[in-house]
Amino acid sequence: MRGRQLVAVLGVLAVLLAGCERVTRHDGDNPQPVRPAWQSVALPAPPGAPGRLMLRDAAACGGRWYVVGAVADAVGATRPAAWTSVDGSTWAAMTLAPRTYYGRQHVLYSVACRAGRVALLGAKRGGAHANPRTSSWRHLTDGSLDEVTAPFELYGGPRAVDVARVVSGGRGWLIAGNRTSGAAVWLSPDSTRFTIVEGAPELASDARGETWNFDAVETGSGWLAVGGVVPAGRVDRDPLAWVSTDGVGWRRVAVPGGREYDELQRVVLLDGRPVAVGLRGRAFGAWRLEGGPARGSWRAAGGFGVGRENGIPGVRGLVVAGGELYAATTDGLKHSLWRSGDEGDTWQPVDGPSSMPAGAERAVALLGTADHLLILVDDAGGGRVFRAPAGGR
Repeated sequence: MRGRQLVAVLGVLAVLLAGCERVTRHDGDNPQPVRPAWQSVALPAPPGAPGRLMLRDAAACGGRWYVVGAVADAVGATRPAAWTSVDGSTWAAMTLAPRTYYGRQHVLYSVACRAGRVALLGAKRGGAHANPRTSSWRHLTDGSLDEVTAPFELYGGPRAVDVARVVSGGRGWLIAGNRTSGAAVWLSPDSTRFTIVEGAPELASDARGETWNFDAVETGSGWLAVGGVVPAGRVDRDPLAWVSTDGVGWRRVAVPGGREYDELQRVVLLDGRPVAVGLRGRAFGAWRLEGGPARGSWRAAGGFGVGRENGIPGVRGLVVAGGELYAATTDGLKHSLWRSGDEGDTWQPVDGPSSMPAGAERAVALLGTADHLLILVDDAGGGRVFRAPAGGR
């Protein structure tokens, strides 16, 4: 009888454990969370009918800060919106000039800044298949934002997959994304018009596996893109990076991975050195490029976070603020913040300014400067902006 009771107890324990979240922590001996001195920042209502703010991304350069997103009305109709500030405290709504039917409904979701000017990506689902109708936007000399009309198949069409993020540098602008042929990029010297690079050797999928491009950054020797590859005959993804001097010709750079699903989702430069963060199994990990982008090699840095079986994890932001790394992640149910002061080797949890749920129409984005950390929190009830001194508890 006792043997049967023991078997029953062990069976119950197995069921309970199977239903719990799988914990995969690598962030030190339970470090105390960082507690920034968050301050709420008010955004003025943009011109037009009132509605809830949808905040999606932020950037800063040339002594100005920018926040982008949209305004949604009670029935879900949207229109693009953007704000600018000289100090991150007092903001003004920007003037926008949409040029297309879908542009007038855009949610601006990615922004990059260069020489005091921004370029943006906006999209709205529509058409027979409800695919994203994507356009880029440029910053005019009068301070307004202008939608750039483009051929439908530049971002859409039968080969479309996603148009992920716009980044900037001294060479111009680059958009990271993917086509049915695999990883792809779009290039522009001045954000007036982008040209696509798809099906490129090394960058695109080939007999070795299917590639995916998440993000990019400009380095001293060119562009660096990060993502992953599903090797032929496998179903899990391995991390992968690419380097290019001109954005047209690319070379793969191997990144160490494990037996689980690994990929690089965001990348930044920390004191000139690329650091990436992405999935490491069901939790998160950092990687660092040693020896320079041109001929350097990647090494795995610290892991962090909690993996769950009932959510889709992802990295929502990676920035440098006050010389330290800050990452925003989601486990599928909520967003979390993390800080590393040693180039990604160890990570501390960071208290957020408010509840940060994940899910449909919910988002978190980060912006880092030399002195401040800015966070956008959208809980589907409305978007809010908070800022704090970088590195403070």
